[in-house]
This record gives sequence, C-alpha cells and structure tokens, in this order.
Amino acid sequence: MGTVTAPWKQLLLNALESNSHLKHSSFFQLATVGYNGRPSNRTVVFRGFQENSDSFQINTDSRSHKIEELKHCPFAEICWYFTDSWEQFRIGGRIDVIDGSNPDTLKIQQREKSWFASSVKSRLQYLGPNPGLPFISEQLNEETSLDPSAGPVGAFCLLVLDPDQVVFPVFLYLSSFMIDISWAVIRIQ
Repeated sequence: MGTVTAPWKQLLLNALESNSHLKHSSFFQLATVGYNGRPSNRTVVFRGFQENSDSFQINTDSRSHKIEELKHCPFAEICWYFTDSWEQFRIGGRIDVIDGSNPDTLKIQQREKSWFASSVKSRLQYLGPNPGLPFISEQLNEETSLDPSAGPVGAFCLLVLDPDQVVFPVFLYLSSFMIDISWAVIRIQ
C-alpha cells in the first residue's frame, strides 16, 4: 500500500511540475519571528520533502539569524508563488533545526543525506564568511577546497518544516476565465 499524501501536497507538486522550466520555481519565502517579535523574512531553496512525509527540507547556514530565531520560536510560515500558473501556497508549521550537535542519529543521517544531495558549489557556501557579510565568490573558490566525499561541515544545517496549516487558492473556471473565489485553509492535526 502506498503512502497517503495530503491533498494540498499533490496540488503543490502539480504547481512545481507546471513551473519547473522556471529556475526560480524552487525558491520560496520563509518567515520566522524575530527577536523583537516582528516578522523576519528571507528567500530559501526547496530541497524536497522528507522521505514518506509532507515535511519540507531547507538547507541553511547555522550561523544565520534564522537559527537563533527558530530556537526562540520554532514556528514559521512559507509563502510560495508560482509565476506561470499564478498559484500561491502559504504553509505554516513547526521547524526542526538539525545541526551537527543533534543527538538523534536518524536526524543526523537526514542531515548527511541532504548535504550529499547538494552540489559541491552549494556546499562551498558553508565555508565562506558568516551570512549577511559581503564576500566575493571567486575568492572563496580560490582559497577554499572541499573534499566532495567528506560529510557536512559544522555550519551546515537542515531545517525540516512540519506543516500544520496550509492555505491555497480555490479557483472557479468559467469558459476561458479563471476567477479566484476563495482561499482554502487546511489545519492539520
């Protein structure tokens, strides 16, 4: 018997497929709660779903501000807009921060799997200066080497968003016109 998939996940997978020719279709906005209680937003890259689940994977640098924000308040929301199909998904939930100090061996294995699924060029970013500081990418390539078979570096962190609320548009099709009639909100228990 196959894995049961949430109805919203198939809609999202369809949107990803129909927009896959656009490089930016794998980018979405991740909003966390900043230290001052205000929203803190940034663009991140979708790294896939956790195996046999509806949870999202995001690679990030453990030195970024979002890590401390998530340790303070683990709830976040992503907003994903697909420009060709005019679809927007807002997905909220709790984020699990998985760094090299995580005591759970299964989570450490997930982190390593995500590390090796990334390109060497992507992995090199974790050897550069702290996020938010300017750097010249050519300088990083000249001064830094990375053994492609080596495991994750200390700055590499895997974020796993476990959705508990999904908002997506419900459309009504009339002839050749598309009219947005409402937003569907699904709360996951």
